Amino acid sequence: MEEIKLSDPSAERAVLSGVFNFGNDAYFDVSDIITEKTFTVDSNAVIYKCLKHLLESDVKSIDIPSIWSAASELGLSHFFDNRDEVKHLTAVTKFPVDVENVRRFAAKIRKLEVARLLDSQLESARSKISSLNGDETISSIFGIAEDAIFDFSSLLGDGNDSPELLGTGIEDYVKYLEENPCQTMGISTGYPVYDQAIGGGLRRGTVNIIGARPKTGKTLLSDNIGMHIASELNIPVLNLDTEMTADDHKHRSLAMLSEVAINDIETGAFSESADKRDKVYKAAEKLTDMPYYHKSIGGMAFEEQLSVIRRWLAKEVGMNDDGTAKECVIIYDYLKLMTSDSISNSLAEFQVLGFMMTGLHNFALKYKVPVLSFIQLNRDGISRESTDAASGSDRIVWLCSNFTIFKRKSDEEIAEDGIGNGNRKLVPIVSRHGGGLDDGDYINMHMKGYCGKIVEGKTSSELRNSREESDEGFIVEDEEDEVPFS
Repeated sequence: MEEIKLSDPSAERAVLSGVFNFGNDAYFDVSDIITEKTFTVDSNAVIYKCLKHLLESDVKSIDIPSIWSAASELGLSHFFDNRDEVKHLTAVTKFPVDVENVRRFAAKIRKLEVARLLDSQLESARSKISSLNGDETISSIFGIAEDAIFDFSSLLGDGNDSPELLGTGIEDYVKYLEENPCQTMGISTGYPVYDQAIGGGLRRGTVNIIGARPKTGKTLLSDNIGMHIASELNIPVLNLDTEMTADDHKHRSLAMLSEVAINDIETGAFSESADKRDKVYKAAEKLTDMPYYHKSIGGMAFEEQLSVIRRWLAKEVGMNDDGTAKECVIIYDYLKLMTSDSISNSLAEFQVLGFMMTGLHNFALKYKVPVLSFIQLNRDGISRESTDAASGSDRIVWLCSNFTIFKRKSDEEIAEDGIGNGNRKLVPIVSRHGGGLDDGDYINMHMKGYCGKIVEGKTSSELRNSREESDEGFIVEDEEDEVPFS
């Protein structure tokens, strides 16, 4: 039988060249899918091991002498005693590759590695089958295939997939909780009522969904949350935007911070007023110092979008020793149909969105980052407030930590709550970590459209209870108390 060649030395060289020339930008993009065992050429495996050692040691730059030094530290210096190996190393570093393609080549050699592992397991199974004499039971024969599949799955695992006894180390864990109290479990959005409803803000390793109809102000809401986290908490925020440019966000951010009309900022009319000019320049100074990042991802394949996040985490946020990201927030505005190398064109839109949600969920879990993603509600979202109003897949609701609707208030709701109590509302529908709100209740939100600022107010039930108590003569509120917005 002809030997099956499941390798691509050129793809291996492309990966090594990418990591060598682009450092963490490429390494962080591939380190989650390959190891030195992925390489079929011994030279390539050694080079990757050295590169990994250097980059995880936080070296400032990588060159050929630093690789030799790493090889010495790893006990592999003898490998480069051979002149041919030195020539090979030099050739690898000069191999032409674009940073955007490194992960694609890494994925290719990983798939070939998986194919080799499978071929090895099947060969072992074939050997066992060839020794059968017919005296075996049907179950034992099937067991050969089952063992092969089980062993193959084990080879693909991380070696830490055994169920854990829930009570293991529980006393130490309780002691840790006692000695490390915290006021909130997640990162505050700047909206305290909403934070409480979803379980203490945006938790690490979760995907938080807010659904809205077009032209409702979801992008303004995302900017308000992102600006608060970056400005007030000094936590890095990456805004992935499928529709608006960085300049659009600059205009809105300056308007939010200065409370000068967006139109005055866009046209430069703010310069006609000394007061407005002063406010805008102070806002610009504040924006300069804030870790608020923006990336337009319209038309970008979904896998490429995830690569953008990985590189941002490596360059701007930093990583913990366990491979998770340091404190940060990802805002995804918004989850909609994108091209994908791994998703068939034959799938329906709701299925594609389901796969994208799965990708975001797995990414958030792997790197322990909170993701706030917006989605578009279908027409049912105009009148109904349920998960059925979400455009996309049920998988979105299954995998999210919480699902909230952001929408315009009806004329009746504005009249009942009072005109000073907002023109928008937040309605938490699903909350896996928080108590949510009672059915029919919502959080009042007041959108100041001229400057793009959205302010949180009281819930509708709080306003109703205040009116009832006031009518009964128990409470007489000041005019200031009747308008909860600043």
